Amino acid sequence: MTLKPLLLVFAALPVPAAAAGLQNLDALERRLVIALGADIGQPGGPTVPLDRRLKLAACPSEVVIDPPMQGAATLRCAEIGWRIRVPLSRGGTAAPAMAGRVLPAGGNAMPAIRQTRGETVIRRGDPVDLVAGSGGFSVSTQVIAEQDGAAGDRIRVRGDRAKPPILAEVVTQGMVRLP
Repeated sequence: MTLKPLLLVFAALPVPAAAAGLQNLDALERRLVIALGADIGQPGGPTVPLDRRLKLAACPSEVVIDPPMQGAATLRCAEIGWRIRVPLSRGGTAAPAMAGRVLPAGGNAMPAIRQTRGETVIRRGDPVDLVAGSGGFSVSTQVIAEQDGAAGDRIRVRGDRAKPPILAEVVTQGMVRLP
């Protein structure tokens, strides 16, 4: 038996998409739109579709959609540890499943600074969320603050002791962003 006919048999078999181990972004986007009660671009809905360049590992359980907060909805998979924030269009209200909260004005992926400069909102050793992103999406991870900081200050944060610290801007209590 030659190897060529065997290869032809395998080539003819249906192969799952190369993204079989990746999260289905279409289904995730549909769930988000249903949970928010507003379609993409509508008041209260996502500002833009999920960025198809995202390659998220498939969540072994159902992805949790947190209620809108600071102009964005958060989708997360606790088992694997990924979390994405989706910016929402201004206006509108969340669906009843989202506790009926009115979305804050702004709709930015990056929240506005709320504290006045000078008031220390992050202390050395505090766990904080480091947020990075652009118009269509934002990504966050948890890091540890290495300095005290007030809103607007730049402080060092570190996610891994083996790697050098990252300089981040304090946004609000418990949140920093890449400048």
